[in-house]
Amino acid sequence: MRIAVVGQPNAWSTERLAAALREAGAASLVVDLGACAIRLPEPAVYHDGRPLAVDAAVVKKIGDTAGGWAVRERLQILRHLEGSGVPVWSGPDRIEAAVDRARMTVELVRAGLPVPETVITEDVAEATRAVERFGSAILKPQFTSQGRGMQRLDPSLDLPRLLARHADQSPGPFYLQRFVKHPGRDLGVAVLDGEYLGAYWRVAGHDQWMTTVLAGGRYECADPSDEVIDLALRAAAHFGLLFTGVDLIESEEGYRVLEVSAFGGFRGLLDGCGIDAAPLMAAAVLRRAVGR
Repeated sequence: MRIAVVGQPNAWSTERLAAALREAGAASLVVDLGACAIRLPEPAVYHDGRPLAVDAAVVKKIGDTAGGWAVRERLQILRHLEGSGVPVWSGPDRIEAAVDRARMTVELVRAGLPVPETVITEDVAEATRAVERFGSAILKPQFTSQGRGMQRLDPSLDLPRLLARHADQSPGPFYLQRFVKHPGRDLGVAVLDGEYLGAYWRVAGHDQWMTTVLAGGRYECADPSDEVIDLALRAAAHFGLLFTGVDLIESEEGYRVLEVSAFGGFRGLLDGCGIDAAPLMAAAVLRRAVGR
């Protein structure tokens, strides 16, 4: 069986999943969507100039989508591959619902899940009012992960100027979320094929409000309550992804769902809990492929 691992060549998690599939007995190759093309009206997807001949594909990453422009194109390539008869996990429609931060949050609210107060708007005046109302807000890009590009704003700043500059540099609406006073950590819950896999804390570095490793944070093993696990499973179930991480934060009113990752990460589970998710994800992929 030949499985395409859609991801970033030489990236640790992509290569780890490809290796795990090989260790499980499948042939695997890493596919960079940036090196792919569709030649309409042909049904095939071309990779490095040749038709991509695989039995299934598993998506670990779709590449650098920080600017957002590549998301639709690369998801369309996955749709074309799926339309040619190759099963793709997670499916492009499911990825699309989670990869855009604004849509992901709207979907969480539609599912009745608790989220921090959030304002999504193109209007600088409305965005300014949101920061003033929240007292402290996080301005988040739509298509980044691990805290990249996030800014903390408060009413003491020259908000109209800052927001106008942000609009010039970052196409798309403002995504503003009330800053949640947290105890220096937030929670990541990993879900594989609808089942709880494990959980870890992201603990903020000294004098940092962001908990990500890029901001100096660290991973620690967590043992969340059944209630919190159930909340994470409900959030994951709404998106139906093969593998995901659900990020939650403690607030005075209880846990709030920050994000459901379109792809999920391996590092927090491994460094925080000693759980290697790659072979577990590979096994899930092969179960699906054999069961077709």
